[in-house]
Amino acid sequence: MPERNLDFDRVIDRRNTDCLKYDFAKRRGMPEDVLPLWVADMDFPTSSYIEDALTDRVKHGIFGYSEVGTAYFNAVCGWMERRHGWSPQERWLVKTPGVVFALAMAVKAYTEPGDAVLLQQPVYYPFSEVIVDNKRRAVSNTLYRGSDNRYHMDFEDFEQKIIQEKVKLFFLCNPHNPVGRVWTEEELETIGDICVRRHVIVVSDEIHQDFAFRGKHQVFANLKKAYEDITITCTSPSKTFNLASMLISNIFIPNPVLRRKFRKELDAAGVSQLGILGLTACEAAYNKGEAWYQAMFSYVADNIAFAKTYIEENLPGVRMTEHEGTYLIWLDFRETGLSAEELEDRIVHRAKLWLDSGKIFGESGRGFQRINAACPRSVLSEALERIRKNLLTRPV
Repeated sequence: MPERNLDFDRVIDRRNTDCLKYDFAKRRGMPEDVLPLWVADMDFPTSSYIEDALTDRVKHGIFGYSEVGTAYFNAVCGWMERRHGWSPQERWLVKTPGVVFALAMAVKAYTEPGDAVLLQQPVYYPFSEVIVDNKRRAVSNTLYRGSDNRYHMDFEDFEQKIIQEKVKLFFLCNPHNPVGRVWTEEELETIGDICVRRHVIVVSDEIHQDFAFRGKHQVFANLKKAYEDITITCTSPSKTFNLASMLISNIFIPNPVLRRKFRKELDAAGVSQLGILGLTACEAAYNKGEAWYQAMFSYVADNIAFAKTYIEENLPGVRMTEHEGTYLIWLDFRETGLSAEELEDRIVHRAKLWLDSGKIFGESGRGFQRINAACPRSVLSEALERIRKNLLTRPV
């Protein structure tokens, strides 16, 4: 039976489905009629093969404690081998209810209260939250935007921060959310060699690994054996196949000492088996979701190209950062002359849009907005048109 869910132009009403994106605007301080393009899930139905696998499992009717075996691992490993040239081993795998949960467990496993954890802002805001909320110190090797309109790492500052702050743990975002970089092999090896030399453990969040529109995603741990020994690689089908609420992530920890420490924190948190529906969805996605993924990838790539053209032609003072990876667009509004606060007010109350304000990604994100492009073209077009009509012109 062929894949059925390939009409990405179809607008599906997600309201009244307990949808975080659409149903909780008022509770989160937004007008009820905002158009939401903030949280990083898609407005597309997932693969029909995943739907069918879940339907078959639900029909069984018994949902007791469940676990998966080698067939599950083979599905995950097969995807990694086909798409990224990486062959992880089964004993490396630790399953968790989400990547952010894994980040928090890594903080607890590899640092002590008061220790510094390095990140690269502007970056996915739960990075800093799981650091600070666990009473560690968030230290930023802040990215800078070059003349090529792409963000880059300051390697000298990276090593100096590690030395000065006695950093034990580094959170790598690869590909980077929200600035859209797909880090090159050379860039990753530069920071990897520093981390090996300075005895820093790396948590590599690779949840957006299947969204490299330019360049090629490099699995950090696969670049050198020395990196494999210091790296916790965080993956999940949740972004690729729109399965965020299934709470399933696959964490790979080759070093047995690091793996034992990580598992100990899972035990302390009371986490053992995960939900059978998330496990079922993951296995079906990686075994049968290729056709859906390829079609979705092409559609989102076209959305990003559409946004770039529209912004260049219609939004003076707004600059779209050169996009390489993720389905999240990073827009710079600073040349509009609006303060970060005025920008936010106009976005929400005049344009009636719910985007992710750049300031939540760190101080270096002030004046920016993050927009989710994984939606029907008509929705993305409407959002950009609202910016043109309501944000960049002053009321009469």
